[in-house]
Amino acid sequence: MPKQYVVCGRLVPRLGTRHISLLLVALALFSIFSLLFTLPASPLPASASRLQEAAKFSVPQSFKSPWVDKLNPFKQPAHQPPRQKNDTDGESWWYADWKWLTMPFSSSVTLSENRAVLPVLKLRTPIYCYYDNTVDDKDHASRDAESDLLLTWRRAWWAQGFKPIILSPAEAMNNPMYEEVQKLEGLKASLRTDMMRWLAWENMGGGLLADRLLFPMGGHNDPLLTYLRRGEFPKLTRWKTLDDGIFAGPKAEVRAAIKLVIAAAPGIKDAKDFLEAVQSDSKTADPFAVDGTSHSLAYYSPQKIKSSYSKVDEAIKSSKAAGLKSLNQLITSHLHITWQNTFSDGIAVVKPLPEHTTHLIAPALDLASRLAHCPESPLPDSCPPNRPDCTPCDDSKPMKITTPSSYSNSTTLYTLGTVPHPYTLATLTSRRKILDIPWIRRKSPRDAWITELTSSLFPDQPLISSGPRILRFKEAVASDRAADRSLWLPAEQSHVDLPESDLPWHFGFALPDRATYADDTSQSPEKKKEEEEGEEEEEEIIIRLAQEVVLAETSTLQKLLSGKSWGRKKSKSTSDKKNELPPKELAALRDAVEAWNLADTEAWRFARAYLARETVERRKWEEEEAKFAGGMGSERRSSDHSHHDRGLGGG
Repeated sequence: MPKQYVVCGRLVPRLGTRHISLLLVALALFSIFSLLFTLPASPLPASASRLQEAAKFSVPQSFKSPWVDKLNPFKQPAHQPPRQKNDTDGESWWYADWKWLTMPFSSSVTLSENRAVLPVLKLRTPIYCYYDNTVDDKDHASRDAESDLLLTWRRAWWAQGFKPIILSPAEAMNNPMYEEVQKLEGLKASLRTDMMRWLAWENMGGGLLADRLLFPMGGHNDPLLTYLRRGEFPKLTRWKTLDDGIFAGPKAEVRAAIKLVIAAAPGIKDAKDFLEAVQSDSKTADPFAVDGTSHSLAYYSPQKIKSSYSKVDEAIKSSKAAGLKSLNQLITSHLHITWQNTFSDGIAVVKPLPEHTTHLIAPALDLASRLAHCPESPLPDSCPPNRPDCTPCDDSKPMKITTPSSYSNSTTLYTLGTVPHPYTLATLTSRRKILDIPWIRRKSPRDAWITELTSSLFPDQPLISSGPRILRFKEAVASDRAADRSLWLPAEQSHVDLPESDLPWHFGFALPDRATYADDTSQSPEKKKEEEEGEEEEEEIIIRLAQEVVLAETSTLQKLLSGKSWGRKKSKSTSDKKNELPPKELAALRDAVEAWNLADTEAWRFARAYLARETVERRKWEEEEAKFAGGMGSERRSSDHSHHDRGLGGG
């Protein structure tokens, strides 16, 4: 018979195996939490004061992570971050914060399921260009050609992260030194015009002053372009071999240089420009610091055009309007060729889950073929002035276009991505026009798109969670190191309305029309096979139906009546009619798919918000600049220019 224990005259009940196990688990948990919350944050204090500090209650760094803070069930509710200026575009809603890469999911910061956290928008360094729009001896065609050339200048500098601003005589007249310059006698007309340019620049506070024929032609991370983007110019600087193409300097030194020319006025009557006037006075030290030769800036000076591009020079001499149009084509082609040479490994149109996504990436493939196509040029075999050894474009050997299933972080490979909403992807992979909850819960894979896309980034960790994967995706979309090497388009938006008017501002040059090759590189083996089997047509129908669900607001879907057509074509099939659901249930299905694929949904919202903010930023700037320098461009509307695509200057 087992021994019975007595405590205070009472029998102690016997503990079974189950009770002992529970007791041991409780003791283990108590020991772990005691260690976690009583160990000092700094285990090896170096002094008595630190010993006293270490004896206090402290929480280890691992428990100070924002992840743990979100899991606290006793945390008080908090308000959402305040609204920011220009933080919406259609259904896209974002919040700019420095913590955009600390949490994989935006809702942890914004406390909203539909608000994406984006990196803080960097201030663009202004770069000024002077254009005299008051000259009356220009015909209408010449004004239009000059306006198109200014548009090309603006696009090129905007794509490199600058804020191009056109200055006019109005800024020069607002300078206190304007009256002194007007009193100078005997100056050549070219020098007087150049003086007006410097007066306008000094009135704006210095910074960067470029000629309208100077263009950035180099990689986004080129050292000189990176330096210029910082906007810190301690000395008045010019660049060797660029003559008066570009200057940089603070306001004080710009003012001092202007006063130097005014003081030397009696002896500069033969000077043709500001730089020659400054250097003509041998008694005065040169105020410029001369930097080395630049390989990322191309200056199409009249001398360079005459020596290297004689065909364009002859066209300018015969007809100014036709010549400027030819020069604009030449510069645009050089910008395009520079871009192609930068990405020597070609273009990757990522295609995760390639079995049923051929039609999904069709707009991206079309864009890739246009980027690989050679632009129209009066001198097809020519190179930019700063890159005489470039590789000219050849349509017989176009850029390589591939369709990998995963993203590759390469500096010589440009990536075009199509980001689908998880509802669209689920309907494509399941070949279903209407989903249901049991299929979502039991058969639908979670975050299949982001897992496949980032598989090459985690080759040794196939079972890694979605958190690190979504952070790597966000870095590819918006980080300073990789954003210039890729463009990510929301699948539903690219099929409805590809941002045609925004593409030239993103790449820095006008894209050629859709390219057609004898051997079409956009026809992948998968696409040809699907076309033979008729599967692409079915994909198109499924995508169109998914767009109605994804792009419509929940409130809009709920207001629509059940059984009515809401953008889809009526089907003659009785089975299709049975599959139609009321809009309210469709909205619930969409929400269920989003909840089941949190990482894929986060990627879609992030890419859509980032692209939308890029468009909002540019259009807001255009609205501000529209009232300066004679309006937003030529009076005519070119067939290839949209309402937002016209240059500053002109009538």
